[in-house]
Parts: sequence; C-alpha cells; structure tokens
Amino acid sequence: MRSRHNRELDDVKHDLDTLQRKHESICADLKVARDENASLRATISTQSASTLAIEAEMRANKIKLEQTEDLLRQREERIASLEASLAAANENVSALEIKVREEETVRRRLHNTILELKGNIRVFCRVRPPLGSEVVEKSDECMTHISFADNDEKAIVLNHTVDSASGAKSALKTIPFSFDKVFQPNSKQAEVFEEISQLVQSALDGYNVCIFAYGQTGSGKTFTMEGPEKEHLDEESMGMIPRAVQQIFDTAQALKDKGWEYQMEAQFLEIYNESIRDLLGKGSEDKKHDIKHHPATGKTSVTDVNTVNVTTPREVHTVLRKAAQNRAVAATNCNERSSRSHSVFTLRLTGKNSLTDETSEGILNLIDLAGSERLSASGSTGDRLKETQAINKSLSCLGDVIYALANKDQHIPYRNSKLTYLLQNSLGGNSKTLMFVNVSPLAGNFQETLCSLRFATKVNNCQIGTARKNMK
Repeated sequence: MRSRHNRELDDVKHDLDTLQRKHESICADLKVARDENASLRATISTQSASTLAIEAEMRANKIKLEQTEDLLRQREERIASLEASLAAANENVSALEIKVREEETVRRRLHNTILELKGNIRVFCRVRPPLGSEVVEKSDECMTHISFADNDEKAIVLNHTVDSASGAKSALKTIPFSFDKVFQPNSKQAEVFEEISQLVQSALDGYNVCIFAYGQTGSGKTFTMEGPEKEHLDEESMGMIPRAVQQIFDTAQALKDKGWEYQMEAQFLEIYNESIRDLLGKGSEDKKHDIKHHPATGKTSVTDVNTVNVTTPREVHTVLRKAAQNRAVAATNCNERSSRSHSVFTLRLTGKNSLTDETSEGILNLIDLAGSERLSASGSTGDRLKETQAINKSLSCLGDVIYALANKDQHIPYRNSKLTYLLQNSLGGNSKTLMFVNVSPLAGNFQETLCSLRFATKVNNCQIGTARKNMK
C-alpha cells in the first residue's frame, strides 16, 4: 500500500515539476512577449511621432508645392507676356529698320538731287591704313596728325604743333575739313564702293560719269581704283574699277527683262610726260593721239586708240591687266612703285530698249592720277625728275582749272595740259563727277596731306552744272 502511495506521490511530484517547468517556460515566454510588446509599443509610438512629423512635412511641402506651382504659373504668364512683347518689339524693329533703309534711300536720292541741282563735284576723302613696315619702323608717325569726329562721317581734322614766335612755347593747331564722305583707315573696299555704286549706275542710265583719284604718291590711289597687284582679284580687295565693271554687267543682265540690251566698249589711256599713250595698243610712243571735243554733243574722244568690245567682266579684267603691265611706273623716295602717269579707263555703254525703242549712251570714266609730290621729297633725278616735273605741272594746271571754275572765270585754261583738256567735260560739262582725295597716315607727309585736302576743298566748291541723260 505504502509502496503504491509512494509511486503515486512520485508521479505527482513529477507532474508538479513538469508543470513547474512549463510554468517557468510560459512565464519566460510571457516576459519575452511583454518585452516585445513594450518594444513594439515604443516602436509604434516612435513611428507614430515620425508619421506625424512626415505628415506635417508633407503638408508643408504640399503648401510649398502649391506656392511654387502658383509662382511658376505667374512666371510662365510673365514669360508669355514678355515673349509677346518681344515679338511685337521685333516686328516694330523690323518695320523701323525697313523704314530706316527706305528713308536712307530717299535721303541718298534727295542728296544726289540736291548735288545735281547745286552742280558740285562730289569729293570723298580716304585715309590709307599704315603698312606693316610703317607700323614697325614709324610707329610714332602713324595717324598722330589726323583725327576724326565721333558722329560725323564727313569731317577730318589735321593736327599740327606750331611754335610760338619766341620759340618758347608750342601750341596744337587744328585744321578742320569737311567733305561728302570721309573713309577712315579701317574702311573696306566694299564700303567705299557702296557710296559710289549709285553714281556708277548712272552710266547705265545714260549719264556721263567721271570718278578720279587724287593725292600724293603712296597715298593709296591705285589701290582704291584698281586694287592690289594680283593676277586674280579677290572679292574683298577689288578696287573701284573692277567693282564698277561687275555692277554694270550685273545690272545690264537684270535690265534684259525690261527690254534693254547694252554694247560696251573699253579703252585705257595714260598721260605720260604730256603725251597720250594707248595702254591697250602696242606701246608705240611715236604714235600721236589727239583729244577731240564734239561741239554739238559734247562727247570727248581720242584719235587712233584701241577700243575693245567687252561682253563679260572677265574680258574687262583682261583689259585691266594688260593696261597695268603697260603703264609707266618707277621707284621714288615717296613710293617704291610710283605711278608716273595719269591713267584713264573709259567704258562706253550704248543701250537700246527693244520694247520702247529708247536708246541711251552713257560713259564711265575712272581715272587714277599720278601721285603729287614735292621735288625735294621725291628724290627724283634724270628721267624721274622730268616725269615728276610733268606730273606736278599737269596737277598744277588741274588746280588752275579748279580755281577758275570756283571763281566762275570766263576763261577756263583747259588747254594748258593734256590732263585738263581730256577732263574738260568731266570738270565743266555734262557729267556727274566725283573725286577721291587719298591721304597718307604718316605725320611726315603732313604738308602733302594739307595741300591735298585744301585742293579737294576747292574742288568740292566747284559748280559744273547739272548732268543730263543722253537718251533718244
């Protein structure tokens, strides 16, 4: 009995131990669960706070986004408004630019009409840019005596230091000049030609046109009129003669649609030592050429000279190259390749309109005068001395003619030189005439520059009457 009781008691103890272990295990699990619950509660609390912060931040960001979107819409509306204003302004600018161009065209036309009615010879002044060697060797002389007005394209001023009578002080003396246009050293050939293009056009319209270059040796006359000495002329450096020829052919081609057909004849002469030489001939100096002025028509012609029919600009450029090869040049102290003659390129334009039966006869004379220079400055001897004397004499005769025209003398001494007799109708007859006065940028040439500008001023004051169209 006791034995069974002990077994039952052992079984109860065993069950109690087992229950005790289970209880302890459950208590441990409960503690872990409580800890986890506490941790989860803490986490939930933290996350709830974070969520609240995030929600608050989201609300703030949403408000900021709405504000940004509103600002963006305002800016887009502002940009659209500005773009509309800009488009309107651009249209207005374009309209104003067109108006300016039209008014400039009208201004030029009125200016041309005023000059025609006034009868003046127009004068353009061009200052040669310093050469590379001059900038290096004579930098203290380059453009130190010449200044320009900021807003006046017609003014040029010579600056000269003059000593007082006692010699104690020196003062700067300014000598202002004004012409129809002044081209500064940085001006391009195209800019210069743009100013004379309407005058060249007049030759096709049936007018006699004369453009000549005057100035001391080495002042850039031949470069202005013919361009550099190159076998093939480039568009940038082409002179007035090849540009004028190109424009005439281009315009003549365009006028074909209106029924006009043109025949063009070119001749090229030089006056060397008071003798006329045909630069398109064989260069015979024994052949005598006489200048004739037709009393009824006023046309000027030269006897026994070669005239070349030209149909393309290339043919004219061939004529120019041949003439350049035959022209008299030599070296002097003033210029290593000084033109020793006056050259006269003449292009006769005869037009006929098949639709209206109108005819026109225009003449374009482009003249490169020999360089003026003082005998003491040129260093000429022998033949060069004789040439210089002949050049200066003919230019002096030109000055006498200009002076007589300016004073409206009854007798104009055209016959005193071949040059003035050849230019008789250009200076005092039925012609639109323009003169380039070319000047050196070097202060050492101040006296020559002063003389050239004074002469050009006198030319600008000459009244030669109103040119008339040669139409039938």
